[in-house]
Amino acid sequence: MSIRILINNPIDEPSLAKLNAMEGVEVRISPDPVKEDPPILPEEMLKETEIFFTTFLPEDHEAMENLKLLQIGSAGYSQLLGARLPERGIRACNGSGIFDTAIAEWNLAMMVNLIRNFRQMTRHQDQGIWDRGGDFQRSLRGRTVGFWGYGGLARETARLCQAAGMKVHALTRDGMKPRLAHFTVPETGDLDGVIPEKIFTENQTGSFLRDLDFLIMALPLNSETQGMVGSAELKQLPPGAYLLNPARGPLIQEEALLTALKEGWIAGAALDTHYHYPMPPDHPLWYFDNVIMTPHIAGSGEGEYFLPRLWNLFLQNVESFLHDRPLLNELSAEALNMR
Repeated sequence: MSIRILINNPIDEPSLAKLNAMEGVEVRISPDPVKEDPPILPEEMLKETEIFFTTFLPEDHEAMENLKLLQIGSAGYSQLLGARLPERGIRACNGSGIFDTAIAEWNLAMMVNLIRNFRQMTRHQDQGIWDRGGDFQRSLRGRTVGFWGYGGLARETARLCQAAGMKVHALTRDGMKPRLAHFTVPETGDLDGVIPEKIFTENQTGSFLRDLDFLIMALPLNSETQGMVGSAELKQLPPGAYLLNPARGPLIQEEALLTALKEGWIAGAALDTHYHYPMPPDHPLWYFDNVIMTPHIAGSGEGEYFLPRLWNLFLQNVESFLHDRPLLNELSAEALNMR
């Protein structure tokens, strides 16, 4: 008997053809595939589905009584918390890895923009001002970048930073480990964790922060990480340090960040993830001269590589599931049970 697969993500036609050609699968497409909101699907379709390819669960996901495998298209998985997936015997995998190269490029671009103060140079261009001040001529080479978390996006950014002549530090929960059983674009990243010159663990936060020129947040958002960066942590950064957050906005306490920028605890920030979606036009973060705001596009979900990589990951996991092999990006019961 064929295993029933339901697709509720944008279609990559070559990949769909490969899926349909697999033995032992029956593929159905959602009547209205969406990736930004919980889908509304017929109850019978939900009941019959055994493998679900989506980004958000439907509100009536409890009706999916036969569901065995859930593959989501996002790296973040907070939308799955509270769904009791482990208790229901449902395995879940996220989209970690498909965004790594795009986010790493955003990180590098933001560091160059911040260190050379391109925001001010652009204003000068708009006003016809010729200013060759030293503030616009600084370099990344020799500076220290620290990653709070060392997953896929951090490892690929670290590779680019090493090529740019930067020193790389990393703070992890329990030390450095190889990155196994995760989707990785070939010839990217730091699978063995050998790039960082210094590695810090949880009880060494102050030592990690005090020597950085750039701090890049690279953690998932959950009850343990929400608000983990507050006034104390921001004050431990050097006044000349910059903060980049391509991960999740609420990792950093909003009021603490605003105060740090107002009072000059840090030199500036680049933010791609936020506290409101969309950010209100009157929010003060828009108006700092030393802050770059982008509308959660670092991962380039509309870019040319997104769909082929997402479907590549999904196809690999379907094959592995059918042949009882380890899955890529499988989320642990501990991760899925966090609040």
